[in-house]
Amino acid sequence: MSSLPTKARAVIIGGGISGCSVAYHLAKLGWTDIVLLERKQLTSGTTWHAAGLIGQLRASQNMTRLAKYSADLYVKLEAETEVATGMRQVGSITVALTEERKHEIYRQASLARAFDVDVREISPREVKEMYPHLNIEDVVGAVHLPLDGQCDPANIAMALAKGARQRGAKIVENVKVTEVLKKNGRVTGVTWGQGEEQGTIETDVVINCAGMWARDLAGTSGVTVPLHACEHFYLVTEAIEGLGRLPVLRVPDECAYYKEDAGKMMLGAFEPVAKPWGMNGISEDFCFDQLQEDFEHFEPILEMGVNRMPMLGTAGIHTFFNGPESFTPDDRYYLGEAPELGGYWVAAGYNSIGIVSSGGAGMALAQWINDGEAPFDLWEVDIRRAQPFQKNRRYLKERVSETLGLLYADHFPYRQMATSRNIRRSPIHEHLKARGAVFGEVAGWERANWFAKEGQEREYHYSWKRQNWFDNQRDEHLAVRNGVGLFDMTSFGKIRIEGRDALAFLQKLCANELDVEPGRIVYTQMLNNRGGIESDLTITRLSDTAFFAVVPGATLQRDLAWMRKHLKDEFVVITDVTAAESVLCVMGPKSRELIQKISPNDFSNEANPFGTAREIEIGMGLARAHRVTYVGELGWELYVSTDQTAHVFEAIEEAGKDLGLKLCGLHTLDSCRIEKAFRHFGHDITDEDHVLEAGLGFAVKVDKGDFIGRDAVLKKKDTGLDRRLVQFRLSDPEPLLFHNEAIVRDGKIVGTITSGNYGHYLGGAIGLGYVPSKGESAEQVLTSDYEIEIAGARVKAEASLRPMYDPKAERVRM
Repeated sequence: MSSLPTKARAVIIGGGISGCSVAYHLAKLGWTDIVLLERKQLTSGTTWHAAGLIGQLRASQNMTRLAKYSADLYVKLEAETEVATGMRQVGSITVALTEERKHEIYRQASLARAFDVDVREISPREVKEMYPHLNIEDVVGAVHLPLDGQCDPANIAMALAKGARQRGAKIVENVKVTEVLKKNGRVTGVTWGQGEEQGTIETDVVINCAGMWARDLAGTSGVTVPLHACEHFYLVTEAIEGLGRLPVLRVPDECAYYKEDAGKMMLGAFEPVAKPWGMNGISEDFCFDQLQEDFEHFEPILEMGVNRMPMLGTAGIHTFFNGPESFTPDDRYYLGEAPELGGYWVAAGYNSIGIVSSGGAGMALAQWINDGEAPFDLWEVDIRRAQPFQKNRRYLKERVSETLGLLYADHFPYRQMATSRNIRRSPIHEHLKARGAVFGEVAGWERANWFAKEGQEREYHYSWKRQNWFDNQRDEHLAVRNGVGLFDMTSFGKIRIEGRDALAFLQKLCANELDVEPGRIVYTQMLNNRGGIESDLTITRLSDTAFFAVVPGATLQRDLAWMRKHLKDEFVVITDVTAAESVLCVMGPKSRELIQKISPNDFSNEANPFGTAREIEIGMGLARAHRVTYVGELGWELYVSTDQTAHVFEAIEEAGKDLGLKLCGLHTLDSCRIEKAFRHFGHDITDEDHVLEAGLGFAVKVDKGDFIGRDAVLKKKDTGLDRRLVQFRLSDPEPLLFHNEAIVRDGKIVGTITSGNYGHYLGGAIGLGYVPSKGESAEQVLTSDYEIEIAGARVKAEASLRPMYDPKAERVRM
């Protein structure tokens, strides 16, 4: 291998479609001195046996943008490289066998229209006309996307590889990377080879595109990439006379997809309980390998398939295939720079949608590497969402047995994972459980989502309509508005930033003014150079040299990585102290009365105004009381050391008996915050959303001096807003909003709802969403007629740029 260079601008590990796409797109950006190393042969892992379905519509606008990019790229790639890609835009049909599924796919159709994806709802009769072989007896509805398609995955990877080579990239097979070298927290190179043939390539950028090997490879560098392989099954029939060209067909209620190819029919499955594979590692010899047949496991899918497609009962089976594919704990792939190691990038874990995803993902990652920041909001697939504990093998084995099946399960709102639970728990978890808590899970944290009444079933009954906990949420919500409620928010991420230069460091990172008196709490954002929101947090100044940041539990790793990335020569120590303290939130107009019963401290406005924090006595312990709120009421977040949390909870509970204290869950926290139009990071505000257009200009202080994003804020002030975040309330109290419903302005779809919940105090579903407003005043935005499209039906909506609940924020300062 003397032909291998000793230096490169980037080294890509893995020659599947993901690695080839990254190489192709980096080369298109002018990165000529890049090397892709493949341990065996290109496509020999998962790519070669992928089904090659190209469905453009995904769960969010940016994921749809990437899928549409892939489809467009694969159409053009053949002409560019002269490698046949097999890309055929035959369209796709998804059929529903239940009313709940019909509602889901009709919601997806509304979403497709909002994302400018060609879509049409079609009747069972129209399905039969397009797919004459289908049994439509129990089909209740369907949607058709005419520009979806299918392709030859291996040939697309080869075309991408050829396109990369034509632009100067070096792609080498049969070379295994044995180690990623690092120094001072950054990548410095890779070593390759075995025995006598060994070498080193110096590089600042390594991209892990190793597919189902990505986890173990990353682990050798201290990087977390939680994924695990599962067995994935499909069969291909013998040639069927007169089959003709057909759209791709999905029957999610039967866990099945169908694809016509060269006169044969493929039937593939995403069964509800999958078979994890490779627990003890993957053989060094693995190359174009198949796994052992398990017809018994596939048989229930085939039985439904024969009923759905009767011709399968007489067609011979040409191939029964079982091959491994990698899945992640949340069914979303990984993209971006690893938080543990600078210069270590990841594109892996595609959850059986790697072909449709890799074209766009390769483009986005290449742009990210080239520019130093993501081209648009990629938080949905950002590697920084992964929690360190998730690389645990047992956790992954149990979880991926579920996530494979969730691809075709009903995507009900508030659906909770059933496997790999109870890993991170609050000190009062058992207390809450004994009092009826029904838990959800975020970032491994068990969190009380709602509280069941005595005798009520403690589990979710999922639906697109009002679920079985709707009345529980209403009671909790109104208790917070009219009395007092208690939330356990121990899952908050908590970060100490301390040292001689802590203030200067945070002033550089944050848009708000941090040079405040000790004991003051500052709500702020950390911005990127575009003025987009990288983090939404509160920071409390504890002393002249110590600050305490509170972030959502789901974004903790991201926020830590952002801070550490920008720490240069400053004398600052950043410490994750999440596990050290619990957070008990006492919220509502009676919260002061309650807390004064168990603490001798003064909680008056004069002694403890809104936005201040101080140490208090509570029960027989100590806590730090932060007077802030995410529900829009008078209240305190109590930060209690974990060893005293149970005692403090018991003291609060006892004192609250005669005040009607209500234990409240996260669903209520969300319904209260959306009435107050408080933003939720990852939905309403992202790194793509300008802080001024998000309506958060009050938290930006451009006069304080320089900070990241300041120039973008000043520019936006000069040029004006292109869009505004608007709050909506449905006039009909019956329909529900979750997110991604279409916003209709004067009869035209202009955007989507970024988050939604039911406003029990305001008496209707509430949502937030961006409305284009270039050249318009706030008054002009509000003079339009608004509707929200839900599963094809349009519902009249009231719009507001001020919070509909307590617009002057008088209640939090009571």
